[in-house]
Amino acid sequence: MMSQKRQQDIDRKPAETGYRINVKAELEIKIAAREDRPTPRAEVLKLTEAVTVLTELQQQSASYAREPDSKIGRP
Repeated sequence: MMSQKRQQDIDRKPAETGYRINVKAELEIKIAAREDRPTPRAEVLKLTEAVTVLTELQQQSASYAREPDSKIGRP
């Protein structure tokens, strides 16, 4: 019975240390995410601009593909 209690105490210390490290890491991640991550609204606006630019490029590419070869300089 006494040896079981000692073993429990020995096992508990690494578990408590691991728990504290995990809690600290979680807090550090949350703080870093707040500092580095743009606001959701700003992120949505940036993505919308990127989609608009890509759509325009795709439309330009499609219009060039539909043009006759004579405009490209081929006989």
